Amino acid sequence: MPDRVRLAAHAKLNLFLRVLAREADGFHGLETLFARLDLHDDLEAARREAPGVGLEVEGDDCGPPEENLAVRAARMVLEATGHRFGVALRLVKRIPVGAGLGGGSSDAAAALHLVNRLAGDAVPRPELLQFATRLGADVAFLASGAPLALAWGHGERMLRLPPLPPQPLLLLLPPRGVATAEAYGWVDALQASGSRRGAVSYEPASLGTWGDLARLAGNDFESAVFARLPEVRAAFEALARTGPLLCRMTGSGSALFAVYRTERDREDAIQQLGRRHGRLLPASLATHPPEGPAPA
Repeated sequence: MPDRVRLAAHAKLNLFLRVLAREADGFHGLETLFARLDLHDDLEAARREAPGVGLEVEGDDCGPPEENLAVRAARMVLEATGHRFGVALRLVKRIPVGAGLGGGSSDAAAALHLVNRLAGDAVPRPELLQFATRLGADVAFLASGAPLALAWGHGERMLRLPPLPPQPLLLLLPPRGVATAEAYGWVDALQASGSRRGAVSYEPASLGTWGDLARLAGNDFESAVFARLPEVRAAFEALARTGPLLCRMTGSGSALFAVYRTERDREDAIQQLGRRHGRLLPASLATHPPEGPAPA
């Protein structure tokens, strides 16, 4: 049984995202198409004699350790396995915080797998996915290792799909982040009229090509975020003018993404945008099978 293990914690995109009704528990149902990105944090977990979970972070500030999703995930596994040891987590943060790219959720998913490996894989995989669902709507997808998945409910129901064809992606990261809870409040205010959605039928083939996805794509957070943060709206409009196949906001924002036909198109977009609207980050989808926890 290893004493120290590491794992890449990949970011995600929401290629489309519908916010459904607010339920009795106060949470919203979702319908979304998740895709795994090559962009990732690195998380390392080591056994220690002292009880509990410690956290060291290199990179962006992730807030108080007691509120960190990776710490909460590690505690879940320790509790389920009888608190036989403590854990020291070391996180190298590359996924921007507050961007809608699932960085905190991905760290939590990685922590579940890492601490379980330190415990000799004592928690069965289906139970780990139950833990993931309790931590957040993105965590189960990120723990599953799927390259692409249609998800609904609170993210606990997923249909795994084959990866999309590789295309050049560009992330645009406005300086202003968005707090998820705040964004849901904005969406609730817009949906107060109680209007119903039209019918939609998803065909497997329509979820496997970029052209078809461009016709399906949409994000219910966009209208709410753009109305309150004009700088994010301006960034989106500038990105859309670069001629991508698909351009959307991911999650509750504020990160925006565009998909291009060629590398040259992406390079032209980078030159056109410059630094006026935020940080630009070339990216691609992660189509390879994810690696499991490895000795550090």
